[in-house]
Amino acid sequence: MIHHILIIDDETWFRTLLSTMLERQGYRTTALDSGEAALTWLERDTPDIILLDVVLATMDGFAVCREIRKIDALKCVPVIFVTGTHDQETICECYQSGGDDYLGKPIRDYELLAKITLQTRMQKQSQVIHEIEDENMSLGRYLLYGESAAAEYFRAIITVDAKMHQIFKYIDSISRSSRPVLVTGETGVGKESIAAAIHNRSGRKGRLVTINVAGLDDNLFSDTLFGHEKGAYTGADNARMGLIEKAAGGTLFLDEIGDLRPESQVKLLRLLQEGEYYPLGADRRKLSDARIVVATNRDLDGMMGEGKFREDLVYRLRTHRIHVPPLRERKNDLHLLVNHFVAAASKELKCSQPKVSDALVPVLSRYNFPGNIRELESIIFDSVSRSGGKMLTPDMFPECSTGDPPLPEAQEVPEASDLQLETLFDNRFPTLKEANDYVIQAALTRANGNQTVAASILGMTRQALHRRLTRRKERE
Repeated sequence: MIHHILIIDDETWFRTLLSTMLERQGYRTTALDSGEAALTWLERDTPDIILLDVVLATMDGFAVCREIRKIDALKCVPVIFVTGTHDQETICECYQSGGDDYLGKPIRDYELLAKITLQTRMQKQSQVIHEIEDENMSLGRYLLYGESAAAEYFRAIITVDAKMHQIFKYIDSISRSSRPVLVTGETGVGKESIAAAIHNRSGRKGRLVTINVAGLDDNLFSDTLFGHEKGAYTGADNARMGLIEKAAGGTLFLDEIGDLRPESQVKLLRLLQEGEYYPLGADRRKLSDARIVVATNRDLDGMMGEGKFREDLVYRLRTHRIHVPPLRERKNDLHLLVNHFVAAASKELKCSQPKVSDALVPVLSRYNFPGNIRELESIIFDSVSRSGGKMLTPDMFPECSTGDPPLPEAQEVPEASDLQLETLFDNRFPTLKEANDYVIQAALTRANGNQTVAASILGMTRQALHRRLTRRKERE
């Protein structure tokens, strides 16, 4: 994505004209009046594209271009000549001296923008090709020679699991790509930690900026992500920078992307395709070079089939895809995680660190942890707070004493044989939908709101129950 354009022309009015045209389109410009000044400036900075006048006061544009091409860092920077001479000899010289295109005077804004758009697309295609080559080489090294991922970038993720280390190698391979990454996995598996590892490994100079999009309507999503101009709406007394601008040169992490509203999906798709956006109330576009990483615990393929998520957006988002395994599939990590969370809880609670019984981890291993690492962290924190510095033993974890989540103490619910449906529905026989909603609510009541336990009572998966509850909420 081109952001910074260098203009080299010895006429003040013409430099101003080009700068104005380009800045209205969201580009940043630097304008210099001679080839010598430009070469000096290029020693310390690198633009994304160069607009170069052929006729300059001292050193002509062709000579300047040849000098530019001698600099390694500038060999691939597009140079577009600007010329008032349209003879064949001049046009040939534009290309022979190292230029990529030429633009005739007088300048027409649509032609100028078309030339820049063309160079932008060619740059993006070239970048994608180089990224694919680098990714293939990296993956080849890992697969053929068994190279290890750079461990220093993954220290925040506590694991000895082989699947997780394969993910680290994959992150190593795609880290410098500019294309989006889709991170999938159940709630609590550590998707945000994966996003942080991707950003840290990328070497990007900008920040990692995180936003949870669940529950955001379209206006709030647009305001949060893109910002707004002063007076954009009632109460907008000052302009505000959006999170995408704060993530410039870095990574924007969108969590719970499966909950993004359809109208917001269109805006995200435009950002991914064009690298541009409009703050609320603005008529001038802005450009973004932030890398997009998204995460979800939902089935995007299923949502596509139901028409709840745009197919074109899904295909854009999962250029790179990482699935984080649940804790029940990596129980060899339990020992490390337990010790880590015990130490962290003791530090936060400012209490003496309790020892861990040798019998504890085998007991925890029989539990499936529907809440994954987040659930483990919570129950360890709770047990440390209750331990008084004494040893953590299996009896302090009754919820983990069996392979399945324990059934909460049952509340008074009428037996099916004694149930008179008419008495529950104003002396009338219920519809199938009403009966279905009642049974689900009764199961949730018996399970004290625990969806995993309620699903077990109902004889369905937790995901199926969650979908039914979501549909019911939408109806309401």
